[in-house]
Amino acid sequence: MAKIGFIGLGIMGAHMARNLQKGGHSLVVNGKFPVPDDLRASTTVVADSTAVAQASEIIVLMVPDTPDVQNVLFADDGVAKGLSAGKLVIDMSSISPLETQQFAKQVNALGCDYLDAPVSGGEVGAREATLSIMVGGPQKAFDLAKPLFDLMGKNISLVGDNGAGQTTKVANQIIVALNIEAVAEALLFAARSGADPERVRKALMGGFASSRILEVHGERMTKRTFNPGFRIELHQKDLNLALDGARKLGIALPHTASAQQLFSVCAANGGKAWDHSAMIRALEIMANFEIAEGAESQAKAA
Repeated sequence: MAKIGFIGLGIMGAHMARNLQKGGHSLVVNGKFPVPDDLRASTTVVADSTAVAQASEIIVLMVPDTPDVQNVLFADDGVAKGLSAGKLVIDMSSISPLETQQFAKQVNALGCDYLDAPVSGGEVGAREATLSIMVGGPQKAFDLAKPLFDLMGKNISLVGDNGAGQTTKVANQIIVALNIEAVAEALLFAARSGADPERVRKALMGGFASSRILEVHGERMTKRTFNPGFRIELHQKDLNLALDGARKLGIALPHTASAQQLFSVCAANGGKAWDHSAMIRALEIMANFEIAEGAESQAKAA
């Protein structure tokens, strides 16, 4: 069993770390960052990221954004200072593909391998170890890491060299955002027309419109459960990566841009920490109508 350094024990990272423990691995964590009580009691807590790297064979990062990864890796007390030849760094955050390629080169120069392995599946996928994991990097490093990925996810793919995993995750986030927008628009239309949006959602689950977004996030919309599984501000970050990349590539992503604007409406109304299913709140604000009103009117009519 491996000694694994794990940095980033947030909503998803904590579940992922627990699943590695369930697989028999021992964990080393950075005490400078928040550590849930159960993990503090069952892991080795060290002073900083350098100490994490020194004490571990494999170092996993699960932090919010590109600057966070850069800081964890290359600050004065960062991972890079504690690396020795032969170790493996796995970044499971969702960050810039271009920056990822540079981070990989810097880690490679220290005699270590680097994988970018962002995930999809949200808090539920992290807890239940059903994440999709999109990996970029060398085959030998992937083969070494695959048993760890198997403890955290179900759909695990090596998609190319360093940066390819992050590119795949950006593509994933485009698809997720546009599906959320489609479900939100459909349920708003149904509710404003006088139908019960939850009954409509259940009816649609039996047809060609059925999707995981309709199933999970559609229910969040009708039940108004917007506590975060994946925060709007993080999805905004991912769509910024998509739109910035599109500008550099000279291509247009018009519907990605519209989804980003809807997230911005939510953020402007105090919702940057809402779950991304709360995109429907932006549409409701513009319509001056909440879909719960559709259910209420239907109930009164009955």
